[in-house]
Amino acid sequence: MLQIEDVLRDRGSRYAVSGGAVTGRAGCAAFVADLRKVRKFAKATHHSWACLLSDAGPVKDDDGESGAGAVILRMLEREGLTDTIIVVTRWYGGVHLGGDRFAHIVTCTRAFLEGWRR
Repeated sequence: MLQIEDVLRDRGSRYAVSGGAVTGRAGCAAFVADLRKVRKFAKATHHSWACLLSDAGPVKDDDGESGAGAVILRMLEREGLTDTIIVVTRWYGGVHLGGDRFAHIVTCTRAFLEGWRR
């Protein structure tokens, strides 16, 4: 598992990224459930995630951050990375970020991918 806290901040919102190897849809659900049990992450507004499963294809969940899962999934597909979940966590800061939130999701996903390759 790789977790990078406080990847970036913008207008009060904070972002983190977590991820790791999973097996099947149940593994994805368990990973996100375990992340939500961590005190700091339990208070987050959104846990958007995606995974490209070798046995079931693409799965994703925006968790209220419309379009976020698709952004993560596209990056996973480009990397050809299967059976690895990436979860971008956002603590909402009170200001809508508009399209900038997609750039932040890309930044977080890229940070995870760079760390995962090491």
